[in-house]
Amino acid sequence: MNALNQATTAVFDWLLWLPEQLGRVFALCFASAVFGVFALWVFKQVSPQRRIKEAKERIKAHLIEIRIWQDDLRIVGIAIGKVLGRNLQYLALNLTPFLPLFLPFALVVAQFVVRYGFAPVPTTPPGMERLAGAGTTIDIELAATHASRVGELVLVLPPGVEQVSPLVVNARDGRAFVEVVARESGVHELAFELDGARATKLLAAGAVAPRTIQGERGTGFVDALLWPAEPAFDEGSPFVRIRHAQPDADLGFLPGGPGGIVLSFLVLSMLAGALAIKPLKVQI
Repeated sequence: MNALNQATTAVFDWLLWLPEQLGRVFALCFASAVFGVFALWVFKQVSPQRRIKEAKERIKAHLIEIRIWQDDLRIVGIAIGKVLGRNLQYLALNLTPFLPLFLPFALVVAQFVVRYGFAPVPTTPPGMERLAGAGTTIDIELAATHASRVGELVLVLPPGVEQVSPLVVNARDGRAFVEVVARESGVHELAFELDGARATKLLAAGAVAPRTIQGERGTGFVDALLWPAEPAFDEGSPFVRIRHAQPDADLGFLPGGPGGIVLSFLVLSMLAGALAIKPLKVQI
């Protein structure tokens, strides 16, 4: 999955370079619309268009039957049953083709989230202190086999990032927490070492504009699918998850954060797809 994410990221870097010259909001709107039209075209190719049209026509015919024979309860009851059955058939014919589109859809949405959903954390210049809890808290979660050794965890910070709290550990859950502040702008690599294994987590801070930002790095297929900007941990790694809060991006009239990006993508892509139904002559 990590290799697929790297390839997908490289492709999106190339595809989105030109739209991003006009701004992140334009790139998100443009790419969402293009995906919506493209997904509609793919749906047309993989769905049984003739059977969908036939199911819609039969539903209309049964509704007309109900209208004509509205005084005959037996005929009306049978017609209602046929309408319900044809509706189930219609839904199945429409939903089944979406199954092969799920993985491409998830890959695209994840790319948009890490590209447009987050902003760098604010910096705290040297000599200026932040109140406790106002920095960035890093949450490190270890595998169950290493939970009891969480107290041996070593934190290695790069220049420009400062630890402002002790490492707080919970051996029962195998979790550790530490608060840091960024003193300088940049994409900083935080490192964590345990039992000869080393894990890293990127922290974007200040006046930087990296192509991708994410606040979480985990293990397994789902985490790799949701967070493609950094590789997922290997299954044998003592580290299960490293995460920190990441501010939502300011996208003007569009909402930021993962939820905002997903909502914007869905609305924009569906709107573009709806406008393209007739020109593409798609039965849906």
